[in-house]
Amino acid sequence: RGERWRQRMAVRRRQRRGPGSGRALLGAVLLCLWWRAAAERVRYAIAEELGRGSLVGPLARDLGLSADELPARKLRLSEEKQYFTVSEENGNLYVNERLDREEMCGESASCSVSFEALVHNPLNVFHVEVSIEDVNDNSPAFRKPILDLEIGEWTLPGARFPLETAQDADVGSNSLLAYQLTKNPSFSLALKESTDGSKQPELVLERALDREKQSSFELVLTALDGGDPVRSGTVQIRVSVTDANDNPPMFSKSVYEARVAENLPAGSVVLRVRATDADAGTNGRVSYSFGNVPDGVLALFVVDSDSGEIRTAGPLDFEEKSKYIFGLEARDGGGLNAHCKVQIDVTDENDNAPEITILSLSSPVPEDAPTGTVVALLKVRDRDSGENGQVSCELSGETPLSIVASSGGSYKVVTASALDREQAAEQRVTVVARDRGRPALWSSTELVLEVSDVNDNAPVFSEAAYSAYVAENNAAGALVVRVQARDADAGANGRVSYWLAGGSAGAAALVSVEARSGALYAQRSLDYEQCREFAVAVRAQDGGAPARSSTATVRVFVLDRNDNAPRVLWPAAAPGEAPGAAPAPFEVVPRSAEAGYLVAKVVAVDADAGRNAWLSYELVQASEPALFRVGLHSGEVRTARAVSERDAAKQRVVAVVKDHGQPALSATATLHVVLAESLQEALPELSERAAGAEAPAAELQFYLVLALALLSALLVLSVALAVLARLRRA
Repeated sequence: RGERWRQRMAVRRRQRRGPGSGRALLGAVLLCLWWRAAAERVRYAIAEELGRGSLVGPLARDLGLSADELPARKLRLSEEKQYFTVSEENGNLYVNERLDREEMCGESASCSVSFEALVHNPLNVFHVEVSIEDVNDNSPAFRKPILDLEIGEWTLPGARFPLETAQDADVGSNSLLAYQLTKNPSFSLALKESTDGSKQPELVLERALDREKQSSFELVLTALDGGDPVRSGTVQIRVSVTDANDNPPMFSKSVYEARVAENLPAGSVVLRVRATDADAGTNGRVSYSFGNVPDGVLALFVVDSDSGEIRTAGPLDFEEKSKYIFGLEARDGGGLNAHCKVQIDVTDENDNAPEITILSLSSPVPEDAPTGTVVALLKVRDRDSGENGQVSCELSGETPLSIVASSGGSYKVVTASALDREQAAEQRVTVVARDRGRPALWSSTELVLEVSDVNDNAPVFSEAAYSAYVAENNAAGALVVRVQARDADAGANGRVSYWLAGGSAGAAALVSVEARSGALYAQRSLDYEQCREFAVAVRAQDGGAPARSSTATVRVFVLDRNDNAPRVLWPAAAPGEAPGAAPAPFEVVPRSAEAGYLVAKVVAVDADAGRNAWLSYELVQASEPALFRVGLHSGEVRTARAVSERDAAKQRVVAVVKDHGQPALSATATLHVVLAESLQEALPELSERAAGAEAPAAELQFYLVLALALLSALLVLSVALAVLARLRRA
């Protein structure tokens, strides 16, 4: 063990020579101890007072990360005060600022800095602890530069006089180790070990004093520590030889103890010490004062020099220091003194609420993230102790998240159920940390987590089926109907385009759909008489990958327009007659016919539909207008009165057929009526009609024969002229 101690001291001496030599001997200086426990903890040990940039240890390598993984894993530290930094290039841990062990940990025997190392992709946390080892950078120091003692000349040899103790801020072997006194035949130095292990220097009188020979002495007390090199501090002792004060004060206890709660108001009595002196008068009057105590004690406590009451001078904080040990001195009027120890234990009160630190927040998180995905990493700390420092965390409100305790006061916020961006694009959750004190203290912080979209919704049409009505004879490119589908997703996942996806036979040639707007346009003019209705399927597709789609049916009804005139089926039109005119058949009506006799029925049809195809009949011309009438809707031609002998044998009746369109279209029908009792009686009339009809035909035949004769004569003449011409050449 002694050999290892000398080696460590040699390494520390070489460290102080400068950063150049320290870098060369870095492996010997840094005592890096690491291991992986159940909580994934990495430990290192370094000496205090190392310069900025000094290597602590290969953190990335110790965490199992290679240099190639560092950019993607994003290694970083979470410590609140940046004592250390990690290199993004090699993952090594370096000192970021000067570390003073005495400033950081005070009188504590051990000193370390703990923090978390965060690694992403996947997210993980490692606990890192760096132990700060003491170097001998503080010399022993006395509170006063000069110590005055008064010793009576009657004091017998062997008497002991307690001296002021020195304080050394270092710990371990670097702390106070020994005292030395300048040589003097009248005095020597003795060390008295207290119950707490500290050594109290005492001045021992070796021989009787004679004030008449020498009334004062000047000595030097040197305090030495155990560092390498050794550091020291001195105090000058001035001894005055006096008369007659032969009883020093005596404390009732060597150690006074008290327990007080933190946050005690200033001026509160902590305890009272008491010392008595058997002398009388001035030599027996005792006053109290602090011994050589740190400045921190003087800032928190005061002692009444007359009563010995110790009161608080400032606020006590258990979290900063839970125990104070210091010395008190009782001095009589003759200069004799005595010392005692005071130990004050500060008890904890629940005066610190838990502190929540967000170490990492993964936002946004995709809505299809599986249950149990870590979205946030928290650190919760309560500076109190015991139950006052035991913390529980929970999430307030209804949320698809839950919080899971991890090691070392860390908590993970994970998904507890599926996320749905369409229902909530943002998750706001409050983390509440509560301790177990009475009354309990709590704190909270809000986490805002954005949910990113995935293509999990197909477009939805506003209607499952659409109906459109288009009048026939429309212009090509006319708007038929506009369909609309909405997609609850965002961005490209919610951008909808439209396509035709089948339908009735030939329907794809009749309409087209605009991809962006969903508008259906007619490709050509529609004809009600050819196609009265048809259906097409329209598919709405989003821009996701893979894309999602849905289909709606559009049924198009073609509306009729009055674009067809009525067509007369009977009487049928005769060849050569004008369009719309009916033929002239003969109907025989007996002269004995009474009113209402059915003469004939005009039959007509209209290719249109609805009102455009409703037909009505009207008599517009007749040889005897009063003799006939026609049914308005039936088209039946009947006698309006009884036939008389005065009525002409041949009658001509003209009827018009109209539809109910806007405007109305019409056609006419002509009917010839012969008034006769029988067919034989009507034949002469029919023959005259036939002869009259044959005359134009005979005249036409004559002209045809004449034209043929002329053509034959021209042919014979041409042949004769050709023969004559040949004979002439011969």
